[in-house]
Order: sequence, then C-alpha cells, then structure tokens
Amino acid sequence: MREVTQPATEAIRLAEVLRALADPVRLEIVQRLDRTGQENCTALGGEIDVHQTTLSHHYRVLREAGVTWTTVQGRSRLVRLRRNDLDALFPGLLDSVLAGRMREIATTSAIETP
Repeated sequence: MREVTQPATEAIRLAEVLRALADPVRLEIVQRLDRTGQENCTALGGEIDVHQTTLSHHYRVLREAGVTWTTVQGRSRLVRLRRNDLDALFPGLLDSVLAGRMREIATTSAIETP
C-alpha cells in the first residue's frame, strides 16, 4: 500500500483550501467530518451518493489541500479535519464555510417544502 502525501501546516495555501471546499461533495465530506471528528473512508463514503473512484478523488483533493489528515491503519484509512491547523492559519474560515453550507441546506429545504 502506498503512503499518502499531505502538506505540512506551513505549506497549506488559502487558494488550495478554497478550491477544495468549493465542490459540493467535498463540502459535504468536510461537514460530516466536522460533526464526527474522524471517520473511516469507507464508512463516510457509504453515505454519499458517488462512485468509489470519484470519492477517492475527493478525499485526495481535500488531503492534498491540507483540509483533512489521513492516517493509514492496515488496510483502513482514517480521515479527520485539520481544524486546528486551518483555524490557526485562516481564523474563522472553516466556521464561515460550514455555516454557509448550513444556510444553503436550510434554504433549499424551505424552497422544496410545499
């Protein structure tokens, strides 16, 4: 099994973080990780309706942007948010993005409700 590459805290760049968070599927992954703390890739992916290879791509983009941290344990990969790193580098960014996502979900739900 090959090792995963992830940037050191000082190598995380705002443009890459924003690019990673701009995708709705990746934003959903981040939202779930924010709630759960840490998840197995397989368990988290079971709740998102995309093909496994597409999901792997999204995990890679988040990891390489510095949004998540992946730990390999045997055949499992555990993923968690790098909240402390992101909050130290870009104070309030993650909270603002997640709050915006919640507002978007609430607005969509209100529009769809008869």
